[in-house]
Amino acid sequence: MSKNALYAQSGGVTAAINVTAAAVVETVRAHSGAIGALYAARHGIVGALTEDLIDTSLEPAANIAALRHTPGGAFGSCRYKLPDPAQDDRHYRRLLEVFDAHDIGYFFYNGGGDSMDTALKLWRYSQAHGYPLKVIGIPKTVDNDLPVTDCCPGFGSVAKYVAVSIREATRDLAAMATTSTQVFVLEVMGRHAGWIAAAGGLAGEDGPQAILFPEVAFDAGRFLARVRDTVARHGYCSVVASEGVRDADGHFLAEAGTVDAFGHHQLGGAGPAVAQLVTQQLGFKTHWAVADYLQRSARHLASAVDIEQAYAIGRAAVEMALAGDSGVAPVIRRLADQPYRWDIASASLAALANQERLLPAEFIGDDGFGITDACRRYLAPLIVGEAYPPYADGLPQYVRLANAPVVRRLATDFKL
Repeated sequence: MSKNALYAQSGGVTAAINVTAAAVVETVRAHSGAIGALYAARHGIVGALTEDLIDTSLEPAANIAALRHTPGGAFGSCRYKLPDPAQDDRHYRRLLEVFDAHDIGYFFYNGGGDSMDTALKLWRYSQAHGYPLKVIGIPKTVDNDLPVTDCCPGFGSVAKYVAVSIREATRDLAAMATTSTQVFVLEVMGRHAGWIAAAGGLAGEDGPQAILFPEVAFDAGRFLARVRDTVARHGYCSVVASEGVRDADGHFLAEAGTVDAFGHHQLGGAGPAVAQLVTQQLGFKTHWAVADYLQRSARHLASAVDIEQAYAIGRAAVEMALAGDSGVAPVIRRLADQPYRWDIASASLAALANQERLLPAEFIGDDGFGITDACRRYLAPLIVGEAYPPYADGLPQYVRLANAPVVRRLATDFKL
């Protein structure tokens, strides 16, 4: 009898994570018999721990295909950190108990660096305790901060959204600056890495005159001088600010004072903080916006390259498992910039887990407020192409899965 498989989504969702989900389901179905049933864990690793599983075999093929153009996380996601098994292995014992009860021999975990860490810990624990489990990580993150892979599925689409949004907003600003707003600030995601902020630089002449990166210490004096000089020359100044912008002492401009399940500082408010500084010190009228969930859920403006890569990485994950691989993840390898060529390679989970790839210094302009040609060459291919969802009555059409539950087999519940 073929072993069953479990797929789960983790961390912040993207415009493309459901594309990867579709690839996993469709690839398993295409290899009928090699893998038994494919289950999905409801809300990531939490669903696996609580034995809250979904039977994907009950979803029609048309619904699975529609995931390719549906944002969000079709099976639900989570932010839940597993403890070090050397200190507390209760979670790992429970996971193997659930896996054994449902004859699961394959585990696909679709997430970012913290998710790769979860997959790595589970793989090592299963090995140490003699449980036959193939563990494959599937990278995704809008932050684009995973090492090894050329880019992360989900990033190309958020980069496209930010570049388009700041280009359009700057046109608006230019039209109104004479008698109204002179400075516009768009806050984007990126706790420690400035990849998303850098994408604003792709907007060109209609783009931001100042980008605030987490990698560059915020100097209020230099920034205000930049804004003042830009307004003097053009009449207006548009700014893209990463949520993770910090001062010279490493303090976030917008730290909320709380942390998430992984110990990361909760951020939000860099945009209004920067706008307020400009108004107070320079007297310019400002407006600010926080892209927040909009940037990572904008499937209507997804990058065709990103969608293609998101599908390819999901398909490769299943193929790696069927080939007998474990403790690895498929990654994207760049072969050429122009024309952009790429393929899929394999990397160890250890190389991806808990690692952050920051924006390289050579991608940031000498003045610290813009991107270099090298950065443009890297970013430009990732936003190419449109992959619009179908529309009806003026609105994009998305699918909502039935997500029928798998019958529980364990008598005990698990408390998180």
